[in-house]
Amino acid sequence: MGSEHEIHESTLQRLIQLRQPLLHLHKTLLDLEREAYERTHGRVDNSYEVLQLVMHHWFAWLHNLSELMAQIDEMLDAKEPLKESEAVAALDQARVLLTPSKTGSGFQKKYFNSMQQSPDVVMAHSKVLKNLGAAGTTGKKNRQDAGSKRNVRLS
Repeated sequence: MGSEHEIHESTLQRLIQLRQPLLHLHKTLLDLEREAYERTHGRVDNSYEVLQLVMHHWFAWLHNLSELMAQIDEMLDAKEPLKESEAVAALDQARVLLTPSKTGSGFQKKYFNSMQQSPDVVMAHSKVLKNLGAAGTTGKKNRQDAGSKRNVRLS
């Protein structure tokens, strides 16, 4: 296997450790949106209705987060070795997506508003950031860990 398949252990661990906090954040945001939907449209009583709602335009802003989580799951479950560049790109994508913005558009603006409404969202966001690390730390840490590259094949 060539160097294009080498991934730093620290990058792999960061990606693995990001999964659960992202799932928790997603569930927290879904719960918040469901509560808002129910205040406007009435109670949703069963799982089938909830699933239908997730596909509803009311929840459409969360699709970017859902797609990111699916992308990370696919990377971790792939039969081919995970590339450093792919893992770093997913971490960077998460960092950009999960940057709330009062004046932004789309996901970041809705995310900002959700953080203003719910301390649970703020706490879930904090856990994700803890696992993501600050911008640029992946590359810096990986340069320090140059000796810990390995070929990874996740099955």
